[in-house]
Amino acid sequence: MATPVNPREESDEPDPEFITKLSAFHAERGTPLDLQPRVNGKEINLRKLLDVVVERGGYDLVSAEKLAWRKVGQEFGLGSSNAAAYAFALKTVYYKNLAAYEIKTIHNQEPPPKEILESLTAKGGDLLKRTVENFRPPSGNYGNSQDSDVSGDESRTPKDEKMDIDEPGSGGRTTRGLRQAPPQRVLFQPDLTSSRQTRHSSGHHQSPQPIGTPSSNYAYSNSANVTNLPLHIANYEPRPPMPMTLRGVTTPINNPHLFKEQQRLLRDRKLAAMGRAPAQSTKGMMKPGQGFDGPNIYVRTLQGLRSGIADEEDYALHHLVKISHERGDKYKFEAFPNLAESLIEYALRVSSLFYDVRWKISYFDDVPHEVNELDGLNGTPNILERIRSLKRLNAADGVETASYSHDITKIHEAGLTIRNLALLEDNAIYLANLPQLRDFLAITLSLPASPDVTELKYYALDIAEQVTKYWSMPVEDPLYRCLLDIIKDGSDRGATLTALRAISRISLNLPQPNILRGVPDTVIGKVFQWTLLQDDELVNACLDFLYQFTAIPENVALLLSHYKELSMTSFVGQLARLLQHGARPHQDRFLTHAGIRATSNLDIVALPNDLLEEFLQHDEPQRSTYWLKAVFEEDSESDVTQIALWQAYQARFSQFATPKTPLLQAADFIKNVSAVFTKANAQIVAGANNKFIIKGIRPRRVPANIAGRAYLRCMWTAPNENACGHFQLTAEKMYDHIARIHLGVPRKEDGKWDLDNAQPQQTPLDCYWSGCRNYKRHSDRECSILRLGVHIKTHLPETSEKAASQQKYNRTLATQTTMPDASAVKASGLNREAVWSTQTSYVTPVNEHREATGIPLTSLFVLRNIARNIPKAVILIEEGRAGYLHLENNTKWVRGVDWIDRLFGSLRQRLFHVLSHNPVMSPHVSDLLIWIDKSPA
Repeated sequence: MATPVNPREESDEPDPEFITKLSAFHAERGTPLDLQPRVNGKEINLRKLLDVVVERGGYDLVSAEKLAWRKVGQEFGLGSSNAAAYAFALKTVYYKNLAAYEIKTIHNQEPPPKEILESLTAKGGDLLKRTVENFRPPSGNYGNSQDSDVSGDESRTPKDEKMDIDEPGSGGRTTRGLRQAPPQRVLFQPDLTSSRQTRHSSGHHQSPQPIGTPSSNYAYSNSANVTNLPLHIANYEPRPPMPMTLRGVTTPINNPHLFKEQQRLLRDRKLAAMGRAPAQSTKGMMKPGQGFDGPNIYVRTLQGLRSGIADEEDYALHHLVKISHERGDKYKFEAFPNLAESLIEYALRVSSLFYDVRWKISYFDDVPHEVNELDGLNGTPNILERIRSLKRLNAADGVETASYSHDITKIHEAGLTIRNLALLEDNAIYLANLPQLRDFLAITLSLPASPDVTELKYYALDIAEQVTKYWSMPVEDPLYRCLLDIIKDGSDRGATLTALRAISRISLNLPQPNILRGVPDTVIGKVFQWTLLQDDELVNACLDFLYQFTAIPENVALLLSHYKELSMTSFVGQLARLLQHGARPHQDRFLTHAGIRATSNLDIVALPNDLLEEFLQHDEPQRSTYWLKAVFEEDSESDVTQIALWQAYQARFSQFATPKTPLLQAADFIKNVSAVFTKANAQIVAGANNKFIIKGIRPRRVPANIAGRAYLRCMWTAPNENACGHFQLTAEKMYDHIARIHLGVPRKEDGKWDLDNAQPQQTPLDCYWSGCRNYKRHSDRECSILRLGVHIKTHLPETSEKAASQQKYNRTLATQTTMPDASAVKASGLNREAVWSTQTSYVTPVNEHREATGIPLTSLFVLRNIARNIPKAVILIEEGRAGYLHLENNTKWVRGVDWIDRLFGSLRQRLFHVLSHNPVMSPHVSDLLIWIDKSPA
């Protein structure tokens, strides 16, 4: 028995990036998109559905497989009952929302128009091959017929199907069932077997059979003989049925209100008979607890949270968590006064679980004197000192009481609600105006290390990340000190990452710039070390922090004064390496020399003997195919007459034809040309005498072998003679041909050249290669065969391992690196191919505007801040105006040091490399180089 397929366990959370791309695709296509489709009451995740179908091969393959959509439905847990209908409903969801998107993104093809895709039913397949030309619209009952996915037999694009028609009397197809005879029409016939019966004997009366439904005992046929019956019997007609009038009976089931009213009247009559007044009717009166809508869930939760009743508070927090998660984008604090304050007051109860304190918030102008009293108007600047003075409660580790577990859970719900609602910008602004929020965050982040409050600290850090951009935080701010302590500890990556982000956002939305002061050098050292990690998220947060830190000269002075302790040279080098972080190579092609097309060759080249012998080993039509490829090439602008092509074929192979291996007929040969060259076709040029041509091919200047490798033509041209024109496949064979035939150099028995017995055909001894003007005989001495043989190799293609480096010495027009001019190419009759130059650049990440972003850009900003503020920092240090640096204890400071050269001198080569190879970062790098050169030595 097959194991049932369990639904996938992947997360059903929607993918925002995928939803955005899919929505944009349907908006551009002009088709509707259902982002929350449902099948059998279950919401279908479109991203998961696309992944499942693509994993199975795509829509067409799934539709082609029998029962495949039922298997896909099992992935979503649609159930086994009525699986056929659910499978077709799931297929329709994919067809309407994802089919065209799959064709565009997965198969890289243009989907069919929406008129033959989304506008039609999901029945059918073959979407990749569906076009307006080949698609046949569905018939009238096509959309109403049951889909093959439901029945298990997949159907494709509608096609005409032949219907088997059986001849009368034939047995029909063996696979088809026997045809059923239609029911016979039976006329009504009265029962004449007995005399008329009374109503008392109706129990034995046999009712007449209705038309079309013969009796089980006998049946009258249409051909019944009534001519022998008496006239009064033959003309008998039964009495028409008389309609019966029925009246419904009132019962407690079919009319409960009337029955209830009758019972009430009966009770009233009994009471009146007893002398008692009947009960007064309450019909139309509004009863207590009815007719009022009451407060909505938002007001109910607010009032319950402020009531102080434990059950109401639990109810409120439970629903507030759900509301903040589901409706947090529209649930604003300003619409519900005192909601944020009540949540903060409840969350402050967490201190009572660890300390002997219960915080109170005072909204009076007088300064609070009690330890547990917080200033709700201006905040509590000494909150950290108060926390240190609190008495810690003794609690057994790992032991939780029921009340403790309940309280910590509800406090987490209050913190989670604030965190969720703070993600909305309006709520973040509202919270930033609450002084008690700073106290709550400082108290939460100062709680003892315990796994019970780890999650609550994460909530506090997320809240701080959202609201610090509206705060200006001095050095003595308690929350600022708590965030620095978390970074200094650095044991929790998540907390450290959020603390870095919160500090980097301080005063981000305020007019005055942010100034980070009082950062310990130990914190700076750890941030420097974290930039070396392979953690892009953490490195990005560290660079944002350093960008804010290095924006003021005082902090740069701190870096210079702790130059060795912080390893500034290594840190600056790491920042320079990050300029190419995430860079990917990108190649751009530039046209350096345009190609020149040689004129068409009018004559069909002859085959070399070795190639002819190879072709003769094959029979037709393969032999003619090889011959066409060897002597012709595709050219959309050229043509060859059919008669010239046929005559050349006959002239080449007629002498080798035999009765067993005849040549192709003319018509077959012309058809074979179109088969060999797909872009060539036979045409007729109308005129006085019609001209039959093959358009799209032209004769080659040199033949090619079966593998497509072109032969080399010997261009040795003696005075007053034509070129040799001999063909050789390789450069070695061509050199052997020139040496033996034209230079007359024989070979010795050991295979070496016998230069002493050379008998050249031409005198004086010179290079007669066509167009050669680079070889000159010496006037003072006779030219040698050896020197001429070395020169001849420059006319032949280089085939050695050093061909790339020696290519510049090659004199062959078609292969040399230095391109000849157009006139030389046209005179030689050879093609000159276009020459392209390739330039490789390394592009770092960019945003939607094609501008630099991410780690490389932030690294450069940090370097620029350091280079720009070094002169000011040196002045602050040497003039003693940076008092908080405590340089009176630092005796290692040396005056007159060129800090620009010390930090950036070894980086110039790397910066110029980025400037020349990274077009995205080059404007910013040039700005950095200007600051480096501008700074005084």
